Amino acid sequence: MPDQRIRRWTPHRFRALLRSRGPTSVRFRRRIAVITGAIAIGIVAVLFAEASDEMGLLFSGYARRWHWLPLVTTPLGFMALVWVTRRVVPLARGSGIPQVMAARADPQAAIGGLIAVKTVVGKVVLTMGAVLCGASVGREGPTVQIAAAVMGVSHRLLRVPLQGAVVIAGGAAGVAAAFNTPLAGVLFAIEELAAAYEQKVTLLVLSSIVIAGMVAQTLSGDYIYFGAIGAHMPLASALLVVPVAGLAGGAFGGLFSRIVLGLASGRHAVTRWSKAHPVAFAGLCGVAVAVLGVFTAGLTWGTGYSAARAMIVGVDAPLWFGPAKALATLATAVAGLPGGIFAPSLAVGAGVGNLLHAVFPNDPAGAVVILGMVAYFAGVVRAPLTAVIILSETTASRGLLLPMFATAFLADWASQLACREKLYHGLAQTFR
Repeated sequence: MPDQRIRRWTPHRFRALLRSRGPTSVRFRRRIAVITGAIAIGIVAVLFAEASDEMGLLFSGYARRWHWLPLVTTPLGFMALVWVTRRVVPLARGSGIPQVMAARADPQAAIGGLIAVKTVVGKVVLTMGAVLCGASVGREGPTVQIAAAVMGVSHRLLRVPLQGAVVIAGGAAGVAAAFNTPLAGVLFAIEELAAAYEQKVTLLVLSSIVIAGMVAQTLSGDYIYFGAIGAHMPLASALLVVPVAGLAGGAFGGLFSRIVLGLASGRHAVTRWSKAHPVAFAGLCGVAVAVLGVFTAGLTWGTGYSAARAMIVGVDAPLWFGPAKALATLATAVAGLPGGIFAPSLAVGAGVGNLLHAVFPNDPAGAVVILGMVAYFAGVVRAPLTAVIILSETTASRGLLLPMFATAFLADWASQLACREKLYHGLAQTFR
């Protein structure tokens, strides 16, 4: 007698199950849609990262060859990108994380808007254009929106309804794939994207985040984002550095969030003028970014990854880097063009850590810089657990976990004093 289980899963039966519409079929197709979407997210994230890096290299070469020309091309590029964004894909503006948070409320409608194919294709092209202009942007936030859209496409192809929890999982899978940190993606899904979670997070949903991270890791190699730093700090030093880093970095990050939210939804004259003249405002932001880039010898251009890594490994950097990079990131973030702030915020945090090392010169430079990164990033994003895990996984500094946790929670508290509302939650309201 033939094995019934083998006969049941023949190719014919498999196709019939995909075509059928019963409860069992819907559950089966949902599993296939989530797993397929997770694999596709890993692939798309790697391709997007490589394309963005190529654009960054093109701009770096151009800026070195024609040192002063970005004073013209960057403002014009900002204006062009904002004009195209507003005319063609208005839902692609900004980071991408607020869009995914807003999409959670009505996933089916979001497939035709916030995470539509047209929106994310525009996001990809325009984000790479922003990198090519020298904007202080990262690819991680856009990857979140792109990943949620990929999950939407996989569900539509298999004719199953897209759930809010799966939108969140898709976005978080983008974080996991972008940073090569699956665990950070899981925490980001729970802590930030789905704060005040109403939906049940299933094992399948969490597994999809890990799958996307593993696919990205397979394609791009088992690398560590900032390299294996392995920083650590004696307890006596941590007792002094942690409070200063947490309070200063968190307050600085909270101030950044307050300014961004004020310009996005405030009622003062600057906000009204920026909304009435968005292209001209983008041009002024481009001038600010260009001037900072030219007069800092290019240190504030792009993601800031190279500068951050140099400070982590102990290379001396100018003390003004952190504030200058923060200004460049602020000008880029409020200009209205597509692009994320994850990587630039880590670079600003490294600058904060560099300032702290001037205060604590006898402590390990790498450890102090990493604590500054944790503090500022937690202050901006207000996701302390995610901040710790991202920095732990991207620097292989697990020996610094306890100081990082203490720093992150202090930074979260200090950030609340400077800005009551979470940055991404506030920005998500503008898409609803």
